[in-house]
Amino acid sequence: MPPERDLPGVIAPPPLIFLAGLGIGFALEGLLPGGSLPSIARWALGALLAALALAVLGWWVSSFRAAQTPLPPYEPTTALVTGGPYRLTRNPGYLGFALLYAAIALLADAPWVLLPLPLVLAVIQQGVIVREERYLERLFGADYRDFKARTRRWV
Repeated sequence: MPPERDLPGVIAPPPLIFLAGLGIGFALEGLLPGGSLPSIARWALGALLAALALAVLGWWVSSFRAAQTPLPPYEPTTALVTGGPYRLTRNPGYLGFALLYAAIALLADAPWVLLPLPLVLAVIQQGVIVREERYLERLFGADYRDFKARTRRWV
């Protein structure tokens, strides 16, 4: 029997959690009467959020590649990444996904899609972040505790 790998034990891949929220939101959008933001404001804010989300996500991925550690939470972490976007937030990937989620809702003119976002963030917090933080503290000890003490969780 192969040895057990030490992993964070997240409940699901985070992108799937965000996609599930989007799916629920678009289902609500189809079922409930909708309102709408003015077109120019909606498109401008949606485009701004999408650009910011893609920039944050790209910076996040490049930071993991530079540290030569796997990005997926179901592969063992080999390095503690504290540079790049991690100087500003402990969770740049989840921040980027949340911004992209909001951008999609705005650009699709689907305000009901935003309704599940707080639930999605709660699931990310309890089912992913809390588990990852325990795992990283187990792996990196004082280095991770120091990083946590000096870096905010979101922004």
